[in-house]
Amino acid sequence: METIIVQPSGPSRPGATGTGAPDLLHLGPGDTAEFGHDRPGGRAGHFVALRDPGVSRRAGRLEAAGDYWRLSNFSPGTAYVVENMENGGEYLTVAPGRLGAPVPFEFSRVVLPALDGSTGFTVFAPQHAYLDGRDAPGADERTAHPFALDVTAKYFLVLVALCEPRLRGVPDGTPPGAGDIARRLRPLDGCGGLTRSAVNYHIDYLARAKLRLGGEAGGGDGRTGAKRTRLASLALRFGLVREEHLALLPSRRQPAPRDGRP
Repeated sequence: METIIVQPSGPSRPGATGTGAPDLLHLGPGDTAEFGHDRPGGRAGHFVALRDPGVSRRAGRLEAAGDYWRLSNFSPGTAYVVENMENGGEYLTVAPGRLGAPVPFEFSRVVLPALDGSTGFTVFAPQHAYLDGRDAPGADERTAHPFALDVTAKYFLVLVALCEPRLRGVPDGTPPGAGDIARRLRPLDGCGGLTRSAVNYHIDYLARAKLRLGGEAGGGDGRTGAKRTRLASLALRFGLVREEHLALLPSRRQPAPRDGRP
């Protein structure tokens, strides 16, 4: 079974035209594929063509390795960017000349600078392996979780709402304010009376007791924006809030009650 699937951003065959989807390249463990402006003469094997004269003929190489993949950058002076398409704003940079940089993302976009802005391709890594809790070493032992969150609690809904812009793919999404969160959650059962003050209480509780931000966690109004940003960043960084949790929020088509509360 393939480790990664590569989708070029345009036609991958010389002379191919049209708007149809480009060919998909399937790579299994140990397979490699070079990418660049054009396949160097005499070289066989997989190749991903990037039709921009600003990209060198041999720009880099992909390598499927087990349940992840590696990226090599053949450029002597240009870094490449790998964007996590499942978590807006998360990315890693592969420095010029770097060989075999491991990429942990399951759904990635490799971006290269080009004469016409940028170019690149998409990489799917569907075979990531996860530990089955029932078979985990020490599964019978009880360990205190550093971030013990109750997904049924109202404070968790507030945390999901804080993370929503980034989870929906807004790269520089600023966490919503307390009033915005209150209006977002009011259509839910048990949240009809949620106010801005109540949301701020939950934010303070998350910062002090649950995610333990420390330092400025209990700061005044001037720091609440930074506090919301830090909470969202920590929750997303450690996977405490994931895309699946968006289902806990009201549908965007459902209007919030017009009751005059802030």
